[in-house]
This record gives sequence, structure tokens and C-alpha cells, in this order.
Amino acid sequence: MKTKTQWASKLGFIMATAGAAIGLGNLWKFPYLMGRNGGFPFLAAYLLFIAILGIPVMITEMSLGRKTRHDPVQAYGDIDPHARITGIFGVLAAFIILTYYSVIGGWIIKYIVSYGTTMAAPADFNEFIGSQEPLVWHFLFAAVTTMVCYFGISGIERASKVMMPLLFVLLLVIIGRSVTLPGAAEGLKFMFAPNFSAFTLNSVSAALGQVFYSLSLCMGITITYGSYLSEKENIPGSCLSVAGLDTLLAVLAGVAIFPAVFAFGLEPGQGPGLIFGTLPKVFSAIAGGGVFACLFFVLVFFAAVTSAIALLEVPVSFAIDTLKWPRKRATLIIGTAIFILGIPSALSFGLLGEVRILNYSVFDFVGMVTDNILLPLGGLAMCYYVGWKWHPEYLVEEIERDGIPFKVKKMWVICIRYLTPVMVGIVTLTGFYQIYHTVF
Repeated sequence: MKTKTQWASKLGFIMATAGAAIGLGNLWKFPYLMGRNGGFPFLAAYLLFIAILGIPVMITEMSLGRKTRHDPVQAYGDIDPHARITGIFGVLAAFIILTYYSVIGGWIIKYIVSYGTTMAAPADFNEFIGSQEPLVWHFLFAAVTTMVCYFGISGIERASKVMMPLLFVLLLVIIGRSVTLPGAAEGLKFMFAPNFSAFTLNSVSAALGQVFYSLSLCMGITITYGSYLSEKENIPGSCLSVAGLDTLLAVLAGVAIFPAVFAFGLEPGQGPGLIFGTLPKVFSAIAGGGVFACLFFVLVFFAAVTSAIALLEVPVSFAIDTLKWPRKRATLIIGTAIFILGIPSALSFGLLGEVRILNYSVFDFVGMVTDNILLPLGGLAMCYYVGWKWHPEYLVEEIERDGIPFKVKKMWVICIRYLTPVMVGIVTLTGFYQIYHTVF
């Protein structure tokens, strides 16, 4: 086995991996999906799928990464030469996601600067994203991400150990203000009071897809980070910790957002507008709202940048291992490519607003390709090669390398061979149906 740089501490690994999972999926996408899918039914389905899909897949990817000490493409190549396609799906997904993720990260920096200098949001969100100004902020976000990744996992570890705890502290500050607003109880009721009248198959599909997006599954991230993991670390315990932190932050994000939204009689399922358009109105009506808003967008920035670092590390690790590039060269070239390829997404609400690909805007098309095609196909390929072409039992030895018995290994094998592919298949079919419905 080749020698490879490792995490300096268990805490650094947990914080970095949690940072990879915790991002805009938790603070932006999770709340608006919950708002669109009935609140509690979506939350109940999400928690169930975290247990029977998210954690088993995370254990699989992390143990494969540590066993092979390779990037995702070579890691799957160790299973079967044809399995390299699974790793390629992951590397491509991470690279493409980051091209538009960086654009959203730029919006966040704009809001931090706006609140930090004027104590107010930009005058009009749609006017802002319809201009060419987002290019500047997209460049800045991509530069920050590239700089941290440039210094290797030590840079990722140092940044994450500071950013992740501070993220939770800032979120608790926002929650303290949100739940004390008049009428805030309705938001908490929406989230936690059982009400299955709003339950639909769309709620199930949305919850399944969000588990993949939120935990960064099948993007090559967990394999890449697992390849830096010491043999002394307990993989199931680490996965439980990461999944637990990720889920906790998603729920806390809902507790921070929904009481405020309901208190002001606003619509909870507005997508991007929930954070960039609606919440600034909430903050403007609160005493000291500019300070709370600035803190909130700093929080969102921490979540976004730790995930962006992880996304960039996947193609960088591939370039180092497979293409034999030095880290600094790989990081600079790939970081530059991500900025350039993200330009059409940054301009898709303005200069390129009339451009349509299969009836999608450029920004939405890039997200559709990753969420509905690359990630589900990668998940299905993983289940086939690990569960059937290879054997999941081969990873049990790696999982138990720390001397702790893997007590639920039989259930884990059942998940990888049967439950996970069925659920991923549902997401895949739903995704293709949505594409068909959009085009025709």
C-alpha cells in the first residue's frame, strides 16, 4: 500500500468531512424542500433515508477510500477495471457541481459585504443576479476555495476546525432571535407536528435526492477524504458522527428559518429566494436585523466554502494520483477551469438569460445534469460493483481494522445489495421523468 498524507487528528477529519457534507444543501436547499413538501412528512422521510441509505453508502465509500489509498477513479479500478467509470462519474459530478456552486458562493460574499458596509441587503436580488457583477464574486469565491485546497489537507483541516464550530455557534445565535418572534410557534409546528395530509410520493423522492446531495454521496468526496484516514479510526463511528452533525445542522437551519418566515406570513417554499430574497425582508423588520443578517450570511459562507473545498479536492486528488501532477499545479489549473466554466452559470440570469438547453437555463441545466444523471448513475454503479461484481464482505476487514467488530455488517450488506439500488433507482427514474416533463 502506498504511503499517503493523513489527517493530523480525528477531530480534524470529522470537522473536514462534516464540512464537506454541510453546505448549501443544509442551509439553502433543505429548508426550501421541506417548505415545498409539507414540512414534517419530508423531515420524517429524510431521517429514515439517512439511516438506511446515507450512512451505509458513506461507510462503503469511506472504507473503500482507506483500503485503496487512491482517488475515486483508481479506487474503483482496484475493484474491477470497468468499475473506474463509477469513479469518473464522481469526479465529473464534483467538478461540474463546483462550477455553479461557486456562483452561489459569490452571491453569499456579496450579501456579506453589503450587510457589512451598509447594514442592508442589495436593493434587488433579481436585479443583482441579472447583472454582470456576480462574475466578480464568483471569481472571489473560487479563489478562496483554490487557495485553501492549494495547501493540501493540512489547509483543509485547519480551516474546517475553525469554521465548523463557529458555524454552529452562529446558527444558534440566529435561532435565538428567530424563535422569539411573535408567531414563531407556527414555524416549529410546521416542522415537528405530525401531519401526513401533505405526504406525497414527491416528498419521498425529494427526501431521497436530498440525502445524496446533503451528505455529498457518490461525488468522490468520501472516498477521497477516506484515503487520508488513519487505520486506527473507526469508520462506522466516524460516519455516524458526520451524518449526525449534517442532519443536526439541517434541522437547526429549519428552526432558524421557518419560525421567522411564518412569523412574517411569508411563503416557505421559494427556493433561492428563501435566503436571498425573503429572509432579508425578515431581518429588515427586526431590531438590529443588519447585524443578524451579516452573521447569518457569514454562517452560510462557512458552510459553502467547506463543501466547495471538498468538491475541489476530488478532481485535484484525481490529477495528483492518476495524472501525476504536483498538488499546486493541479489545484491552480483545476481551480482556474472551474471559474472559467462557471462563467455561463453566473451570467445565465442576465446576459445569457435567453439561452436554453433542453428548456433549462444554463444554471439549471448544470444542476440537472449532476443531480438527476451523474449522481444517481454513480450510485447505481457503486451498488453493482461493490455489492455484486466485487463483494461488500471484502470491505468488512477494512472496516474492522481498528479492532472493533462491525456488528451490523449483515444489515449493511443487505442495504448495499438491495435497499440502496432500489432507492437510487427511484431517484433516477424520477429525475428522468422530470427532464421529460420539462422538455415535453
